Amino acid sequence: MKAAVLNEFGSVEKFAILDVPTPQPGVDEVLVKVMATSVNPLDYQVRRGDYKNELQLPVITGHDVSGVIVEIGTGVKNFKVGDEVYYTPEIFNGQGSYAEYHVARESIIGIKPKNVSHLEAATFPLAAGTAWEMLYTRAQLKANQTILIHGGAGGVGIPTIQMAKAMGAIVYTTARSVHQRFLKELGADHVIDYEKENYIDAILELTNNNGVDIVIDTIGGNTLSDSGKILTQMGQVVTIVDIEKPQNLIHAWGKNATYHFVFTRQNRNKLDELTKLIESGKLKPVLNKVFQLSEIGKAHSLLEFKEGDRNFYGKIGVQIGN
Repeated sequence: MKAAVLNEFGSVEKFAILDVPTPQPGVDEVLVKVMATSVNPLDYQVRRGDYKNELQLPVITGHDVSGVIVEIGTGVKNFKVGDEVYYTPEIFNGQGSYAEYHVARESIIGIKPKNVSHLEAATFPLAAGTAWEMLYTRAQLKANQTILIHGGAGGVGIPTIQMAKAMGAIVYTTARSVHQRFLKELGADHVIDYEKENYIDAILELTNNNGVDIVIDTIGGNTLSDSGKILTQMGQVVTIVDIEKPQNLIHAWGKNATYHFVFTRQNRNKLDELTKLIESGKLKPVLNKVFQLSEIGKAHSLLEFKEGDRNFYGKIGVQIGN
């Protein structure tokens, strides 16, 4: 099979499209013909070596799969050959999705939503799965609560806005003004232009100095320390970003705040819930650009350096199968 292989960490030029052996399913595993994948910040972080201690070279990376089961191993009970499925491969444990075939344990895969294509389905597992983890599992967002989502136009921000709105929240988000109309169509009640406004001042003004119940951090920087300034009493901060340096949480201490640090986990139940949202139209794919597997370096470059395209938003898909 064809696969994008990293023989060393570094720039996008380190990818090599090679012929490698097709994996075989073991006990409780299925072999999936990969129809599409997508590109996430985690992917380029892995490629450049941020997690080199977690991986052994050479490696096939990639963290989204939408495809068709072509073979099942012994013990598989819930899936059959021909089923269309989608999922996130086990991060740092085995092969990733930049290949024509992928083996996965049946416990981490879900039936692909019927109303979206494979390319669209591949935009959901990691990003929307992370959003689910943040909102449902960790923050346990409730109707009429207020929430600020940093980076609303990003791959994780977009499904987070849609899910939060579906749960009945009042949704604030930060983004460039060029994305304001689009994000409001997704469900954001207020979009704060972080290039022109101080989000702390804006949130306090919009909430009559009450602040928000939940802050979702997809950006990093000083978000952990600054979020305490805009939290309600007993508020929560949920972050998916590594902490680069110590931060002073004195403002959060005064609010009796709770902090959640999320590294997404794989399981079928989460995918089944996402499928319900997608098939009901409450969670929609936002696919911006599509590349071929042979162009995986270009896909990485676009996402990693998207600041050069100020109109960029949503997800990048990669077509693999036909």
